[in-house]
Amino acid sequence: MTDTTTRTALILARGLGTRMRAVSGGSIMRADQAAAAASGNKALMPIGEHRLVDYSMSALADAGIERIVIVVGPEHDDFTAHLHSLSLSRIAVELAVQVEPRGTADAVVSAAGAIGDDPFLMVNGDNYYPVEGIRALAAHKGNALLGFDRATLVAGSNIPTERVASFALICSKDGLLVDIVEKPTPEAVSSAGTHAQVSMNCFAFMPDIFEACRRISPSPRGEYEIVDAVRALDTPVTVIGWSGPVLDLTCRDDIADVEARLAATEVLL
Repeated sequence: MTDTTTRTALILARGLGTRMRAVSGGSIMRADQAAAAASGNKALMPIGEHRLVDYSMSALADAGIERIVIVVGPEHDDFTAHLHSLSLSRIAVELAVQVEPRGTADAVVSAAGAIGDDPFLMVNGDNYYPVEGIRALAAHKGNALLGFDRATLVAGSNIPTERVASFALICSKDGLLVDIVEKPTPEAVSSAGTHAQVSMNCFAFMPDIFEACRRISPSPRGEYEIVDAVRALDTPVTVIGWSGPVLDLTCRDDIADVEARLAATEVLL
């Protein structure tokens, strides 16, 4: 049987980190973590002896990924220096530059030249995803996303209940995506139930996503959103249900908890 496992992954690390840069009184950080927080570059946050992106890349490699493209901004000296400091034996890593922070769909298009015609996974640079979930997504042939069980996220992740309640709800039928409801109302969250599926921006894409990203218009907040590109796809999108935790590094208050939860995690790149 031919192996159809996806071998390429895209990490979105271009975000401005506005919430991470915001100072909160109760945060306890080392000096290097404070410097990373001030820069807003969450993917480069020092976590233990590594950076958050190192844990993410190691998990991707554990799931069978061999090539990683990281979307960064034009000023990426810190990212370049960090990658040059790594001894890579399992993965090849390259950077793709998103010139302006014009949204997640624009970030994906920014990496089109680097990715080429390969299927690929897309993940957030400020999340750490379960290896088995990534592996299941990589094994799927076609466009897909992980639908995370909301109750499991609340119970097993570092993410507060109120933050999980703000995550996009996944609407599906017969295992296929019908819609993604962003910023759901409290009524929609309540109606969806405790075990509703939510999106953590963990997708498997075929190359047709690039054309879908180019077709969409800016959202009301003026950005090109990957959710709108997914809606614009002419091919179906499978929802792979998943019950497992995700670590989320949104703000300074998350740093200590994420570091504690990853303390025993081996990084092998």
